Amino acid sequence: MGGRLEGKVAIVTGGASGFGKGIAEKFTKEGAKVIITDLSADGGSAAAKEIGCEFTKGDVTNRDDWHAVLKTTLDKFGQLDIVINNAGATYANKPTETVTDKDFDLVFNVNVRSIYLSTSVLLPYFLDNKRPGVFINIASTAGIRPRPGLAWYNASKAAVSNATKAMAVEYGPKGIRFNAVCPVFAGSTGLSHLFLGKADTPENRKGFIATVPLGRDSKPSDIANACCYLSSDEAEFVTGVNLEVDGGRCV
Repeated sequence: MGGRLEGKVAIVTGGASGFGKGIAEKFTKEGAKVIITDLSADGGSAAAKEIGCEFTKGDVTNRDDWHAVLKTTLDKFGQLDIVINNAGATYANKPTETVTDKDFDLVFNVNVRSIYLSTSVLLPYFLDNKRPGVFINIASTAGIRPRPGLAWYNASKAAVSNATKAMAVEYGPKGIRFNAVCPVFAGSTGLSHLFLGKADTPENRKGFIATVPLGRDSKPSDIANACCYLSSDEAEFVTGVNLEVDGGRCV
């Protein structure tokens, strides 16, 4: 039997590690052809080799890099079906009055501008070819139930959720679905210590995990499973949702 994504081609940004790598691995196992992008050439190449997918180095805040990844995808596979806007960034948890211009620009460029560029460059492919498509934007529970110390990160993720809903309404009549997945804090990732504002240790995670009814942090497989469902034909009537994958945190 074929996988749930058999015959589909997906781009996954930030695929060298964390959620992105987990998503790429799940999609590949489910039969999709996957291209991961990442700023880290070494990390991306290693992940692609491990997973059995393709890698192209790319900066999600650069329009030319988006054109390049689209060209690479079409040259290799002749089509595009799924776009996972996973790449994200944060600054260290701290009092909001101490946030710098650099901090602010970082979260809005990587978390919001990247999705603006993704849709700006890739939507014409779907529209011009009258192809259905799926965009999944990785937002966050921070955009729904914000925590202190990360005000502008929270705001950037709220923008992702809002834009996702807006585009779902706008492009639904064209057969293009937009959904967001909202993870809760994940330990042992490259951003974990920044969310905590201190070392990522089991002791320091307790405050975050205490707010999660199911009693643990999120894992890449949790997010990958949600993205797989939303990308599959099983979800053909699902668009404009912000799917909270958070163990009950947002209840």
